[in-house]
Amino acid sequence: MSFSVAPLLLHREDVPATVRQALRAASDALAEHRTPHLESAARILHREFDLDCGDARELVGLFAQGSCG
Repeated sequence: MSFSVAPLLLHREDVPATVRQALRAASDALAEHRTPHLESAARILHREFDLDCGDARELVGLFAQGSCG
C-alpha cells in the first residue's frame, strides 16, 4: 500500500484548483478509473510547483516511475 497526501491536498487553498478537481475526480471514480485523474494531478503539481515528476506522482499516491508529460 502506498502513502498518499492527496487527502490533505484536497483541502489546501494554496493547491491549484485544477489539482484539487483532479483529486476529487479520482476519489469519486471507481478504483480502475482513478489513475488518469491522479496522473493529471501529478502533471499539474509537476508543472505548477516545479516539482520532480517522481515526487509529484508520489504525493498523489502513484509510483514514482512514470511520466508527467
